[in-house]
Formats: sequence, structure tokens, C-alpha cells
Amino acid sequence: MANYRDDTEFLRTLGERVRTARARRGMTRRQLAGDSGVSERYLAQLEGGQGNISIGRLRQVVDALSLKLVDLLREGSEAPPELALMQERLERLDGAGLARVEALLNEVLANEAGDERGGRIALVGLRGAGKSTLGRGLSERLAVPFIELVAETEAEAGMSADEIFALSGQAAYRRHERRALEQVIARHDQAVIASGGGLVSEASTFERLLASCTTIWLKARPEDHMSRVVAQGDQRPMAGNAEAMADLRRILDGREALYRQAASVVDTSGRNVADCLDELEALARAALD
Repeated sequence: MANYRDDTEFLRTLGERVRTARARRGMTRRQLAGDSGVSERYLAQLEGGQGNISIGRLRQVVDALSLKLVDLLREGSEAPPELALMQERLERLDGAGLARVEALLNEVLANEAGDERGGRIALVGLRGAGKSTLGRGLSERLAVPFIELVAETEAEAGMSADEIFALSGQAAYRRHERRALEQVIARHDQAVIASGGGLVSEASTFERLLASCTTIWLKARPEDHMSRVVAQGDQRPMAGNAEAMADLRRILDGREALYRQAASVVDTSGRNVADCLDELEALARAALD
């Protein structure tokens, strides 16, 4: 359990976590305010470590009960004691230890459920990484369908992504995205799937993608992401933001640990399409053999 010296430190850490979570989802503060019904002013205070002091009081109650704040705020049924004990043990591990545990867990889950990845290759990465260009090229080389999950999500919702976000917010988009992914999995045993850049921020959907597809992270430098997005005439979600590059870096920093859950990585920075496609094809064929 984390030990905070005082409420000030706790609220500062809480604010940093809210800011990181927002960046990971690629949301501006204004978008979060609209989706949550909480004012931008309060969100700014919260992210700046000036959250309501009652949060600090709640932490004191939790500490007195020898619990974690997440235990008290958990929705649904209480977590099994075995899960709480496992979490305590996992928190003692470093990155390498967690990676070994994850590999063992993936093996256990695969043995129980069977490997359902089949002939599906899913490309993950931020917008501008090359998912559409390389995905189409890979699908041609493998002679399998190419699927843009964003387009499938729009078809499932019956409206554009912009309309979904404007009318119902990001949470609604993620629900449509999950349903679209399930439909793609049901329809295609073999395919190359280009996922949306923010899919990884929805844990259950990303876990479904990892379980049902061989995933490859198309990685690029922030500068490459930005230049490619601008060349496409699309600067979302950075439109009108003078700190666009800083926002982009925060998004990448927030998502990098998630993108690294992919089975393989192809760095597309400073390389031509043909070279990247050759490497991508070799990884895909090795995974499918």
C-alpha cells in the first residue's frame, strides 16, 4: 500500500493519475468535462493537486481499515481475497518479473480457452504510425481481407466517429468499438485488422484483441506521427491546440506500456513503406506458421 505523508502529496498523485489517464485516452480537458459533466475548472484543480479535501479524508478512513482506496470504490461485488493477495505479491515485482508472470498467465489462459488468434493480425499504434498503409499492403501479400476497425465501429453505430464523440462521448464510442470488434472476430478467421489508436486504453477491449489476434505495434517517433497526421489533413485531437506536440508526447507516453503488450514491434520511423512491409510480413508469417 502506498504511504503518503499527507493529503497534499496524495492529492498531487491523484491529479497526476487523472492527467495521465486523460492523456492515454487522447482526451482534452474540455472533452473530459463534456463527457463527465464536471467543469473544466474543477478538472484543472484536480489535475493540479487541488482536489476536494474530502478525498483525503476518505483515504484516512481507508488506511484505518487497512484497505486500498480502490477496494472501497470498486463497483460490483467485492474482489475475492485471493485476488487481493495476488495483487499484493505482483506489486513487489519489477518490470522483468511482471513480464514473466504475464507470459505464464497468457500460457495458462491460452491452454484453458484454446488459441483463437487463428489467422488474424491486428496492428496497433497511434494515428500516423502506418496502420492503414501497411495494413492494406500486408493484407494483399497474405491474401486476406483488410479491415479498418474505425470504419466498422462507425457502421455499427450508424454514424461517424466524430458524431459519436459529439453526441455521446468517448465512453459510447468505446462500447460501439467493442461490439464492432466482436463482429469482426465472428466474421473473419483470417484478416489484417487496423485498430483505432485509442483502443488500447479500454482494458477489456484490448484484452479481447490480444486474445483473438496476433498483435503488432507499429511504432514511430512523435515527430513522425505529427507530420503524417498533418499530411493527411487531420490534427485530431490536437486541432486548435498550440501545444499539439506536447499533447502528442503525453498520449504516447501514456500508451507506450500498453502498446508494448503487442506480440511484436515494427519501428516505422525513418523507413520507407517497402522495408517496413517486408519486416511486417516476416513477423506475420512467422506468427501464422
